[in-house]
Amino acid sequence: MPRTIVITGASDGIGAAAARQLHAAGEEVVVVGRDPAKTAAIAGELGVASYVADYSELAQVRTLAADLRANHPRIDVLANNAGGVFGERRVTGDGYEITFQVNHLAGFLLTNLLLDRLIESEAAVIQTSSLAAKRFSRFDIDDLQGERRYTASTAYGNAKLANVLFTKELDRRYRDEGISAVAFHPGAVATSFAAQAHGAWRFLYTNPLAKKILVSADAGGAHLTWLALGVPGGSWRPGEYYANDRVARTSPIADDTAIAARLWDESAEMTGL
Repeated sequence: MPRTIVITGASDGIGAAAARQLHAAGEEVVVVGRDPAKTAAIAGELGVASYVADYSELAQVRTLAADLRANHPRIDVLANNAGGVFGERRVTGDGYEITFQVNHLAGFLLTNLLLDRLIESEAAVIQTSSLAAKRFSRFDIDDLQGERRYTASTAYGNAKLANVLFTKELDRRYRDEGISAVAFHPGAVATSFAAQAHGAWRFLYTNPLAKKILVSADAGGAHLTWLALGVPGGSWRPGEYYANDRVARTSPIADDTAIAARLWDESAEMTGL
């Protein structure tokens, strides 16, 4: 019987690639994207359900969660894949730094709003993180909004580390209730996720040589697909961070249980949970 797999950030890049791969494998894919036209195009190509949500507005995440709950009695896999790197520091209408909100806070909110459905389904929750969590993070639990220190790279690295911290805390809190949480690095993928950035990030991901230097969206999406099709506790271990389909090292802060618990509590307060 096909499983229901919800993929956010699925209108382009590795999310769209994984949606195609999982659909080809016979799964019931649900695509979520920010761009209405691109999201409709992927959904139309595959003949699957789709939803539009801009993660820079948390009200849209709440609407998304309500729609998913209303229309999908099971959610076997939730892939929190939406994200991006941005330029100068800016604050969303919700009052949070946009990199932190789009990459971490929105996915945290969506997961928690779907929590009972995910528990009922004994779901896997897959978090798209990045090597940036190790390379670029300067994580300060007392400065989650980058008010004291901000660069686009640091903000992105911190948000990707937050993905891993969230994964590990989700595992600690809900593994015994049936949820299997995992985070992964898809590789340096030639996608449009840095389209709103400036400087080195934008050049790296959008210059004509990018496709020769970076891996393809299909290759990056295959890592998400491997986890979604895999068996938690069998082919992969819950609570871990993966790269190239193997457990990998990330920032040492990822193993700080006190920081992870505080990030959860701070995120819950920010999102009104």
